[in-house]
Order: sequence, then C-alpha cells, then structure tokens
Amino acid sequence: MAFILYIVIGILAGFIAGKLMRGAGFGWIVNLIVGILGGVLGGWVFGLLGFHTSSIIGSLITSIIGACLFLWLLSLIPNRSGK
Repeated sequence: MAFILYIVIGILAGFIAGKLMRGAGFGWIVNLIVGILGGVLGGWVFGLLGFHTSSIIGSLITSIIGACLFLWLLSLIPNRSGK
C-alpha cells in the first residue's frame, strides 16, 4: 500500500514542479519520474540539512522542492539541438 502512496506523491510532485518550473506538466509518466527523482534528491538534501519528515504532506513538500531542484539542474545542461 505504501508503494502506491509513493507513486501518487511522485506524480503530484512532478506535476506541481512542472507547473512551477516550466508552466505546464510533462505528462503523467515523466511527472512520475521527475517526482520520484525529486523525492530522492529532496530527501537527500533535507537529510544533509538535518530535516526529516514523517507525514504525507512533508513528503510531498520534500518531493516538490527536490523535483524543482532537479528540473533546475537539468536546465543548466546546454541544449545541443542548435536552437
């Protein structure tokens, strides 16, 4: 049951981060991937800072911040398509 909750939090976090950073979502599969990677990155960063969450809302906030950080890091990579 917790696995399904992590997937739902990942989809929500990816969608919200996509709206915040890009202005539109990426589609539910990419939102899921961004949200899960954001959750891992956010948990790692907050762990380094000494913050830990145990609630669903805390996990969602951590995932959203981590997903925004992940999308920001991706935007620093130069685009090779020539545009």
